[in-house]
Amino acid sequence: MTEKTITIKVKRQDTPNTPSYWQTFKVPHRPFANIISCLMEIQKTPTTQDGKNVNPVTWDCNCLEEVCGSCTMVINGQVRQACTALVDNLKKPIVLEPMSKFPVVRDLQVNRERMFENLKKVKAWIEIDGSHNIGEGPIMPDQDRAKRYVMSECMTCGCCLEACPQFTMDNSFLGAATFNQVRLFNLHPSGEMKKEERLDAVMGEGGIADCGNAQVCVEVCPKNIPLTESIGDIGRQTTWQLIKNLLTK
Repeated sequence: MTEKTITIKVKRQDTPNTPSYWQTFKVPHRPFANIISCLMEIQKTPTTQDGKNVNPVTWDCNCLEEVCGSCTMVINGQVRQACTALVDNLKKPIVLEPMSKFPVVRDLQVNRERMFENLKKVKAWIEIDGSHNIGEGPIMPDQDRAKRYVMSECMTCGCCLEACPQFTMDNSFLGAATFNQVRLFNLHPSGEMKKEERLDAVMGEGGIADCGNAQVCVEVCPKNIPLTESIGDIGRQTTWQLIKNLLTK
């Protein structure tokens, strides 16, 4: 009996500065297989559908359980995590592309450094150096803890930015992931100490005022983070911060 196969079309790029091209592969069908396992099959035997031996396809992955965020790619035209994209649930042939809003490193690998640089801009951390010996920290209300937990699940995967029409390769828009982190740390009793600095950062170029409220970010978020709520909340916080800045000049 002939083994059932799956056709996978991959958009490839050898270096950051060379043009992209397409190659098609056939891989064995396996029940409950995900895209990562299919790419591993291609890596094991990198031969195209027409019998040409090629370099293995490269991609990023780590945890394989939708926690690290590194395997983000565009699958059949939709940005998502490759580890949770089950082959049996996808339209055939399967088309894989790298994210378009980040520089391509090679094949399906992209450079998401911009996301981490944006987190630096808004001081997305809580400064605790030197505080380990001063006793217990402030108590956080349960309702705030529950709210923060959902926001803390952000993997910096880039799905929200890939879908966002405001976020492009050549602008400075911070995007929903960054605004969500500002809200997350501003809600922490210790993190609130840097609240004004964070708000000032998102009131500048590429900040919250540039958000067009397309709301597609929340639709593609693999962790179901309430990104539009975070955007609205940061919009209100920056409004009060602006008033405060005007009154204290």
